[in-house]
Amino acid sequence: MTDTTDDDRPDGGDDPPDWDFSERDVAILEEVAANPGISSRELARVLEAEYDIDVSHVTVSETLRKMRERGVFRDAIVPNEDYYVFGLFEFKFDPSHFAEEWRSAMEYIRDDPHTLLYFLSDGEYQWKSVMMFPTREAQSRWIHEFYKEHGAVVSNLRNHVVHNVLKFQTDPEIFRSLREE
Repeated sequence: MTDTTDDDRPDGGDDPPDWDFSERDVAILEEVAANPGISSRELARVLEAEYDIDVSHVTVSETLRKMRERGVFRDAIVPNEDYYVFGLFEFKFDPSHFAEEWRSAMEYIRDDPHTLLYFLSDGEYQWKSVMMFPTREAQSRWIHEFYKEHGAVVSNLRNHVVHNVLKFQTDPEIFRSLREE
């Protein structure tokens, strides 16, 4: 049912990043994940002390810039969950109108400022998004407007309130698997 192509991806359809990870690259990613605000100078010192990697802060900065430009990682500003109401939205299609309406609905969700994360999945509810709103009333208005605009393509929209966020971070250890590839 999800008839999307690479051109429909928010990154413009570029190929996945082609990056050969060195020990230094993985260490940089681990340390930036542990401390996103770390300066290049401090990161160079940490690499020397913790990983026995001697590199200048200029090289660290250049490596981070290249990784960012090539899509190895993405920077995102995510507000504290105390400021917004977060919701998980799941969209089930009405196949009778899918061919004519899917792109407009997809772009509406993807490009909406309330959308934090938008992805495709398998199962009955194939589009899912994590969205954030200033109030529950604003969330209800959004749902109402979405159905008015795109109700023909969606047979159901399930939404779940996300509360008590217990973890919202990337653990540095996840990058260690890149050394094994």
